Amino acid sequence: MSREVAGVIAAVWGAAGLMALLGFAVARLTAVVLDGLDADWQWMHVATAAANAVFMAWSEGYRGFQLRLSPRGAARVKWLLENPSALRIALAPLFVLSYFGAPRRRIVATYALTLGIVVAIVLVHALPQPWRAALDIGVVIGLAWGMASFGWSLLAVLGPRQAPVSPEIGNA
Repeated sequence: MSREVAGVIAAVWGAAGLMALLGFAVARLTAVVLDGLDADWQWMHVATAAANAVFMAWSEGYRGFQLRLSPRGAARVKWLLENPSALRIALAPLFVLSYFGAPRRRIVATYALTLGIVVAIVLVHALPQPWRAALDIGVVIGLAWGMASFGWSLLAVLGPRQAPVSPEIGNA
């Protein structure tokens, strides 16, 4: 296999894998939110859902994805395109998310964030409806924003402008 073909495979797998992960989460959580709409909502559920939707759009969608993960992930996809290897091809979505091949501080931050997300999932999953839906609606908004911003970042990095974003490559 030529280096160019390997690079395309790695880049496509990395980008598609991340989008599929986000899309799967959006689909599953949207079902939870829709299920929660059948519950008996009180004013505090509505207020929690509204506040959480705004907070998650800002913190997860804008700050987490649009300003950080999406531009860096897109830059890492471009880097994969130009620097494929067997390991990076096989684990391209994990590479794009900075689970490896990044500076130590980025890898530690990625694993710590993942642990925090897992803990939050477990805790929210234990809540009854409509509380679960009130919280998950914000996550759906943040993740959908993340998908859109990652797509936009890919266009910027792979397009003619080639936005100057660091892929933060460490021991790749």
